[in-house]
Amino acid sequence: MRDALTPVKPPESELLIVTGMSGAGRTTAAHALEDLGWYVVEGLPPELITTMMDLVARNPGSVEKLAVVLDVRSRNLFSDMLSALEQVKAAGMTYRLLFLDASDDLLVRRFEQGRRPHPLQGSGRVLDGIVAERDLLQEVKAGAEVVVDTTDLNVHGLARAVTEIFSADGPTQLRLNVMSFGFKYGVPSDANFIADVRFVPNPHWVPELRALTGQDAAVRDFVLVDEGAGEFVDRYLEALYPVLEGYRRENKHYATLAVGCTGGKHRSVAIAEELARRLDQLPHVTVNTSHRDLGRE
Repeated sequence: MRDALTPVKPPESELLIVTGMSGAGRTTAAHALEDLGWYVVEGLPPELITTMMDLVARNPGSVEKLAVVLDVRSRNLFSDMLSALEQVKAAGMTYRLLFLDASDDLLVRRFEQGRRPHPLQGSGRVLDGIVAERDLLQEVKAGAEVVVDTTDLNVHGLARAVTEIFSADGPTQLRLNVMSFGFKYGVPSDANFIADVRFVPNPHWVPELRALTGQDAAVRDFVLVDEGAGEFVDRYLEALYPVLEGYRRENKHYATLAVGCTGGKHRSVAIAEELARRLDQLPHVTVNTSHRDLGRE
């Protein structure tokens, strides 16, 4: 007779466990997963994971993708989760674990801005609660298949990252945003890399090219035919390859490469497009291109 706590393996069902540091974005990640068609359950005690999977199994086809969001309010989170997942594994179900993290400084700011206490701070400071939670979850993080650091992501950036990683095509190991910008409008604060291409001859001073942008063939050819621009693209990519491979090894799934010229209209756009085109040919990499200042006067 089957153990009442051991779930039947539901056909073609997928289980995702979402956990991480309080304030690192679990709710945002949950909303993004819902938008992707996942059935999301928040605040479920770990010991009830097998019960939930059993309910799914009894209704084949009702839930194909189940995401369970766990938080530190369960003091025995690690041991209870391991016990539950061992039973899920014994039933032949596969699962993934998503861990959301962020720097201590950012987490402190988020709690202070929200004017709410950390669930583990007790009579101490917010930072005391964060330190205690990080210690409690260190083994959980070490066992996670996907770790997303949200320190440099706003709400929309995190939603995009989760969407990319858990889309129907499967997890993306590295997502790159190649962005063009104009230095006169300020340097992007969320860029991991910043390249200055103001050394390239400026199409702005060519009358027939001035009204065009780096997305137009005439401007692109003008910019990329320059010997310095071509050499820059080749060498910049050579320098990036080992870094991107290291990001994948270290479970860093999102990075922004910012390319800047004076106004963000000609040179940076053309070179960002060329970098994105060549980076998109790499395995296990998805590239998005954005032009922050294109269209500004």
